[in-house]
Amino acid sequence: MEYVKLALNFRLHEFDEQVKAVRDGMSKVVPVPLLSLFSAYELETMVCGSPDIPLTLLKSVATYKGIDSTAPLIQWFWEVMEEFTNQERSLFLRFVWGRTRLPRTIADFRGRDFVIQVLDKYNPPDHFLPESYTCFFLLKMPRYSCKPVLQEKLKYAIHFCKSIDTDEYARVAMAGDLAVSSSSDAESDQDMDSIADHEAV
Repeated sequence: MEYVKLALNFRLHEFDEQVKAVRDGMSKVVPVPLLSLFSAYELETMVCGSPDIPLTLLKSVATYKGIDSTAPLIQWFWEVMEEFTNQERSLFLRFVWGRTRLPRTIADFRGRDFVIQVLDKYNPPDHFLPESYTCFFLLKMPRYSCKPVLQEKLKYAIHFCKSIDTDEYARVAMAGDLAVSSSSDAESDQDMDSIADHEAV
């Protein structure tokens, strides 16, 4: 019984130091007594945004370059977004903005627009994926020929193009170079041993 009490006490307090650090940090921005005015969900929403992604909010901050907002391609885009699940919309936000939630209100965007730019440099357009610039909340799209193609390319991009930088690729490349180098060194050592044995004979 004593063990159970000790184990329970440990689990209840094992993160006290980390929680205190978070609390101290937040207190430098928001007075701690004010935090008691909000529920955990309300506080999470204010800090992180809502897990639900309303397209009306995203549309309200959208601007367009190289195409008119009433063009069929733009209409297809928003129709595809409407058909996306909330999880897919979250993946889309990660693809174009590096985050998975929207701010709560237009004011919380702080003047940052969601930019959709359509370029004619992709030829033929249906053979290319959309591009994103997360620092600028920018989506570059080819001038796709139809909605099914747009949907296919966009879905592929949000599911398989998740990296927002090249750090991982650099680490993989470096690891590969080190492996090749180690292999070459080992082979070189074996060759030297073989030569030494031959000379000894």
